Amino acid sequence: MQVAVTRKKFIFSPDPTRVIARFLYMNDERSADIIRKVLAMPEKEVNIAMSQLLRGYSRRHRNISRIFEKHFAKLAPIFNKIEVNEDDLSVSQKALIGSYFTMEYSIESAAFFNPSIVENPDQTETRSDEKRVIFSFRATGEGHISSIVFRSGILDKNNNLTIEPVGNMLAEADVIKRNVYDKKTFQKKLDEMQDQANVISPVIIDKLDKMQDKGNVISPAIVDKHDEMQDKGNVISSAFILDKLGDEFTYGELMKNLEIARKDTNLPDDHKKLINQMMWLASSHYEINFSIDSAISERVIFPISATEQRGIEDARFVKFTDDNDEVTYYATYTAYDGMAILPKLISTKDFYNFKILPINGEIAQNKGMALFPRKINGKYAMLCRIDGVNNYIAYSDSINIWREAKIIQQPKYPWELVQIGNAGSPIETEEGWLIITHAVGSMREYTLGASLYELENPEKEIGRLNNPLIVPNEVEREGYVPNVIYSCGSIIHNDDLIIPYAMSDHSSTYATVDLRELLDVLKASGNNNRK
Repeated sequence: MQVAVTRKKFIFSPDPTRVIARFLYMNDERSADIIRKVLAMPEKEVNIAMSQLLRGYSRRHRNISRIFEKHFAKLAPIFNKIEVNEDDLSVSQKALIGSYFTMEYSIESAAFFNPSIVENPDQTETRSDEKRVIFSFRATGEGHISSIVFRSGILDKNNNLTIEPVGNMLAEADVIKRNVYDKKTFQKKLDEMQDQANVISPVIIDKLDKMQDKGNVISPAIVDKHDEMQDKGNVISSAFILDKLGDEFTYGELMKNLEIARKDTNLPDDHKKLINQMMWLASSHYEINFSIDSAISERVIFPISATEQRGIEDARFVKFTDDNDEVTYYATYTAYDGMAILPKLISTKDFYNFKILPINGEIAQNKGMALFPRKINGKYAMLCRIDGVNNYIAYSDSINIWREAKIIQQPKYPWELVQIGNAGSPIETEEGWLIITHAVGSMREYTLGASLYELENPEKEIGRLNNPLIVPNEVEREGYVPNVIYSCGSIIHNDDLIIPYAMSDHSSTYATVDLRELLDVLKASGNNNRK
């Protein structure tokens, strides 16, 4: 039986006019040359140049002169090299120099896609049959660099959407705060990053030692390999850095010790590699805060750390309620540095202040992790796809440490034989956990499906659609990546399932499905399978 889907005639399209002002780095020699040229300009010429700049850009950015000053401050190492005292420069000189190291970046000029939707924490001035919602999107611009952007709107009683006015003064975070690290957790993540082709992780060695202590029999070949690699020095110890730090340490303390170590001219190559890994890992933790006078559509979570310099991909937001009924909004996303991916976690309570940290553990190695909206039997629960093909479920006592997973769903029907994965966090209903899935079939066509799992045992499937819920139509299949529809999270409103989805990695829309009808079909599919 096919479930009826109502496609709404609402399109979220990329807008090339939405720009942010980014720091433009040039090599030291070119930078020094530009600075000297500005310093050689007469005061009158500097003031004229600044007036022209402000006329051209003050209406495109909130406080553009402050941005110039921030970018000027990043040039301090260059000033030290050319022996110029910054205190001797005028405010206009500093701002003008900063402007030459600033560029506009159109964050969504290429694509506006892979949306998720959550209930807005602010429900004031809405009717009882309305809901204010927040959409998150993956926005992509020049160089295919992805960031997270937002829209806010109101769904009415018929689930028609009115989007609140979109601000044009985009803002990056005002403040970036570095994290405090737990040494044991930091060490474990380093272990996971070791080259598995050449290194037996200290975590595995730890397990071998524990098994030996318990009198368990270990294959002599494994022990021989362990000893052989230890003898060759392939297990790289981080003790030369971490032993100098406390059980908890700050970003600044770590960086200080890393800089001291890097100055050692006799530093072994494996230690240099480990230092780079530590710096990469440390930069993946941060906090960002947006100005209270910014509209949510003006807040851009742009790549900040080295782990995500090539993009922040596919945020799956969920409204999470803890055991004390306290609400936190979490999002899992994929950080990409151009070579490796790192699953990461965002948390926020107000969409002004965000904490970002990596997701640790052996199963945190692939895309598409999606958090359940509450604990199950006292543990956090997460959907994941650790092998790139099947759906798994994992449980943990810690929201950002995930070590084991169990397969719960495999490709079964022709339209999903390539792979199956979640299309956002599970949705709790009275009948069970409703999971919207994405699937890939022939011609690399992406479709959306649905499954239902037991509430207190989400490893047990109640039912599963034997046909796709949504298939790309003739309009949706044309775009940057043809034949793809994709979603990162849905919600329920007025007894309808609201599914936002991207159309061929270019723009986005949404559809509604009668929840009761969908649940009945899912339950019936389970009954049919058991006959």
